[in-house]
Amino acid sequence: MKDLSVVIVGGAAGLGALLARMAVDAGASALGIIDLDRDAADAALQPARDRGLPVAAAAADIRHGPQCHAAFDEIAGQLGRVDTLINCAAIYPRRPILEITDEEWDASNAVNVKGTYHMMVAAVRHMREQEPKAEVRGRIVNLTSVDAFKAHPQNAHYAATKAAVVSLTRSFAHHVAPDGILVNSVAPAGMATERARQLGFLDELAKASPLGRGAQPAEIAEWVLMTGGPRNSYMTGENVIVSGGYIYA
Repeated sequence: MKDLSVVIVGGAAGLGALLARMAVDAGASALGIIDLDRDAADAALQPARDRGLPVAAAAADIRHGPQCHAAFDEIAGQLGRVDTLINCAAIYPRRPILEITDEEWDASNAVNVKGTYHMMVAAVRHMREQEPKAEVRGRIVNLTSVDAFKAHPQNAHYAATKAAVVSLTRSFAHHVAPDGILVNSVAPAGMATERARQLGFLDELAKASPLGRGAQPAEIAEWVLMTGGPRNSYMTGENVIVSGGYIYA
């Protein structure tokens, strides 16, 4: 991420906060975080502040398009340039496939699909106007899931939204390729996060993976940063699956 200004949607906690720390360690020149919880977003910027980097935080409920655009514009106005946008805000409720309610469908689509869409639109409008760096005007990375490609009757609505994000990624990538904007997605399998530990999911993750364990969040974050960083100057419209073999099991 050397010399890139990075904005992370959903960067206040979990994988997003880890990505913020790792982007700073990898040489990012500026960092912005958009999250529902502005105070937590501000706290997650501390590693960047400690390095003396320009930082910006904004609050948005990404279910609402105007809030997405206002938050992105606020961040871009403070940082001046956004080289990489990472979309990792999502909800992942579980519900047996025959019991999913309209409210659960609407919430999952609003956050995981519509919110991602509006943040991408905001980023593209900004990136198109900036000068390219080594032929690239900007990069967008969307977090999807290996669930988009596997049968998942216990959370089919989540899996469906992540399949939609894969499709959106490809459509955006095709549309903005002439502008020098690269759009890709990364699809992890289950991660051994602290929340997964608290919910008792670690055994489930281990049994599902041929490697016998869930991924450490940093193992996924490395691929996200590679896809959104300067080492990627040509790949666009791709979905990088990092599943520890789960996709083939």
